[in-house]
This record gives sequence, structure tokens and C-alpha cells, in this order.
Amino acid sequence: MKSVCFIVDTCVTGAQLPRHLHTIYQATAANHTLCTLKVTSRNNDPRLTQMAQRFDAQYTTLPGTALGARLNHAASASQAEWLVFALHATALPVTLWMAMLPMLDSYAVDAVVLGSTEPTLPARLLQRFLASALQSPPYIAVRRTWLERLGGFDPDLDRSALHDFLQRLHACPTRIHTLTSNDTASPGVA
Repeated sequence: MKSVCFIVDTCVTGAQLPRHLHTIYQATAANHTLCTLKVTSRNNDPRLTQMAQRFDAQYTTLPGTALGARLNHAASASQAEWLVFALHATALPVTLWMAMLPMLDSYAVDAVVLGSTEPTLPARLLQRFLASALQSPPYIAVRRTWLERLGGFDPDLDRSALHDFLQRLHACPTRIHTLTSNDTASPGVA
């Protein structure tokens, strides 16, 4: 199994953070996957420190930083080959995480979009040019090499950092797969 780092930001997950941590912890324990779990936040909260310790996560507070900068910081602090950004308001089911983990062993995949269907080219263009058309971001697992090639997330962007990164990822010849709750993987449109 390739090394995997799950990165969860508290400002995005909010009150659902314990569910995110629990489902990731369950999926990696069931697959006996060696991974790291990083929690980033803009604010320091003792409850978050305790919660991170309960799930064996590393908790980092970066006050006054945008989402893009926090994600870049967590990614650079990790040495994992795969970085999984769990940035959705509701947690994924354990079965979907377990279906994703074996995909990361394949050299035929550069990125995996989880939890929602891949938008079509016109939908991506609409999202790019109309900020009001942005949907809640999907989960994404990406190889470290592709994250580095694209320069990571824009450190000045907050909520739109993931969408900006996805647009740049689609503009490159990456092999993106989509994994939905139907537990089926299909090649994405790149």
C-alpha cells in the first residue's frame, strides 16, 4: 500500500469533523492501512486538540491564513505519496473510503474525485467563470507529484481554493477517476 495522508480542515467540515475523523479512522483500520491524518484550523481550540489525539491525528493551527495556505502547509509537512483532501460538509461512508484505498496502489490513476459525479466540461467552464455557480467541493485524492507540478493550492484563496486546484488539474493530462456512492470507478474527463 502506498503511503497516504488524509488532510481535513475544520473550517470546511465544521461540526461534522468528528464524523470525518471517525470514518477515515475506521476505513484505514479495517484495511490495515498505514496513514497519517492531519487536521488544520484557523482557530486554536482545546477541544480540537483532544479530538485529534483521540483519532491519532496531527492538529495544526494557522491563524489568519486562507484555506489554500492551510492545505499547502499540511501537504508540505507530510511525506506521503498520496494526499487525500477531505473537504466536504458531510462525511463519506466507510465503504467509499475502503473502495478508494485499493485504487491508490494503481499506477494508472493520478487523482480520484470522491463523493460526487465529475462535472462535464461546460459545467467546469461555468464554475470557472461564474463564482456563484461553485458547488460544494468534492473529496479528492491526488498524487504528491501532481500536487507539486501544479504548484499546490493558491495560498490566497479561501473557499474557492479546491475548485481552482481542480480546474488546473483538469487542464493537465492527469488520469482522474471518479468514485461515487455506487462504489463504481469510472475515468473522469480530463
